[in-house]
Amino acid sequence: MLRLLRYPLLISVLVFGLFNCAGSKKSKTVATDAKLSAQGKELFTTNCVSCHALEHEEIGPRLGGVTSLLSEKELIDFVKNPNKAIEAGNQRAVALTRRYKMIMPPFDFLTNDEIKSILAYIKDESEQHHIQPLVVKAEANTAVAERLAAPITKAGLKIETEDFITIPSSSEKMPKTRIANMRPHPSADGTLFVSDQRGIIHRIENNQTNVFLDIRPLIENYVNEPGLGTGLGSFAFHPDYQNNGLIYITHTEAFKGKRADYEFPDSIKVALQWVVSEWKINDVKSKVFEGKRRELIRINVPSVVHGTQDIGFVPGIGKSDPDYGMLYIGTGDGGSTIAKHPELCHKLGSLLGTIIRIDPAGNNSKNGSYGIPTDNPFVNNADPATYKEIYAYGFRNPHRLYWDMTNGKTLFSAEVGESNFEEVNVIKKGGDYGWNVQEGNYGISYKDLKNVYKLPDANKFVKPFALYDHVDGNAISGGAVYEGQLEALKHKYIFGDIVSGRIFYVPVDKYLSPSPVHELTIMQGSKETNLVEMSGSKRVDLRIEYDLFSKQMYIMTKSDGKIRKVTKAYFDKIP
Repeated sequence: MLRLLRYPLLISVLVFGLFNCAGSKKSKTVATDAKLSAQGKELFTTNCVSCHALEHEEIGPRLGGVTSLLSEKELIDFVKNPNKAIEAGNQRAVALTRRYKMIMPPFDFLTNDEIKSILAYIKDESEQHHIQPLVVKAEANTAVAERLAAPITKAGLKIETEDFITIPSSSEKMPKTRIANMRPHPSADGTLFVSDQRGIIHRIENNQTNVFLDIRPLIENYVNEPGLGTGLGSFAFHPDYQNNGLIYITHTEAFKGKRADYEFPDSIKVALQWVVSEWKINDVKSKVFEGKRRELIRINVPSVVHGTQDIGFVPGIGKSDPDYGMLYIGTGDGGSTIAKHPELCHKLGSLLGTIIRIDPAGNNSKNGSYGIPTDNPFVNNADPATYKEIYAYGFRNPHRLYWDMTNGKTLFSAEVGESNFEEVNVIKKGGDYGWNVQEGNYGISYKDLKNVYKLPDANKFVKPFALYDHVDGNAISGGAVYEGQLEALKHKYIFGDIVSGRIFYVPVDKYLSPSPVHELTIMQGSKETNLVEMSGSKRVDLRIEYDLFSKQMYIMTKSDGKIRKVTKAYFDKIP
């Protein structure tokens, strides 16, 4: 997941495997004891396992044995300021950065003692299991990463924002919040709802925020860590909420043996279960949820990343439309590819790496809890293993879904990539988007997910609508096509990079004409700024949200829990 939110564990990527080979001659200075190591294991699980293991490569390099390379002080300094080693030209650091095509933001919110405990755990495990440090071969000219996509450029588009509201902290530790999604009240009365992955949905009304629903005490085995995307993944109001009071929520649970609607062989460990539930409020006018829930679907995943992180209904359509009331559910590959089980995804016999389309009011699914629409693309597939819920497949992590209703119904999905590309996809019914044999417009092998090659058949899979290279960012944050009052933003899909907080756009027309990605600039008065400065954190954790009723666009940052409203947009000459 370092990709999904790349910071939590590329921490280790670079932190623990970084310096040049001369470092391996240093004495082992990381002290350990049982209590310290136990605390370190907990912190490692929370902050690191999304991207790293001790004995094998995942999104980032393996970390076992790294404490034998450098002193405790050097490792702590790196965790607090990883860029310093990279910028200094350290051969090992540069070589790893080139291979993994990302740099860890500083983990300056961890105390020295917390970092020491993580190092103690790594040292203990390495010694007990005789794990040797990763050998990194420094190559010539490693300082320059190969660019595989056109560079992101600025086209003079600038925006200004104003503070809208700060969501109450859900933890004493960073990030203070894990705000992820915003939805307007279906009545279009201006009320907004914002979810925190730790398990809370906040109601925002008249510049005040209150808890609408806290799912934590209501769900047995609920968990929101480890993993950057775990917890309360997403939520959506039924289009007829005013009458039926139905809300749909995705969340994660620790695996305690519950049967799932998608399972895999017992030889593969279940890391988590993703669950989609229907919640029915007793009184739609109530400002606090009281009601009941029922489970729709449960999915086993082999890793803690790339889960069911967005759901939604096609907005603004009438009840006569075949899409009315159909719930779209995006689920990533569950980390199956980086967990060395590529066979679990990119096929119609799996719900991993898919966008499915179901009728919550129906009952013709295998579990009888929902319906499978008769116009789904694979309904008539004769293979009994086919999940006929599938609308499109071949995704690594369809992190955000958005419908542009200006020219028909265009469904955009932001795809968090592996090591080379971040994609914006236009979702086609029955489309195959290629993961885990394609990333961007290139081929990829599950045996080496860091390098790509030219495809012999460039038209085998649906191509991205837009993409950017990891030279320009780490993990995409999907957004929306703006159609509000700010003329300069109109007809543009606005999105950004989760880690860096850079905000991008591509023009959207009725032909879906290909277009390069551009970056817009945030202004405060006459001064250029950015979300790193505005949030006070180098781990921005960006989300972009849009109120389809008011046509207002919002920028959310987990690190400070702030929501900012975009108030101005204009083109200016670039100096």
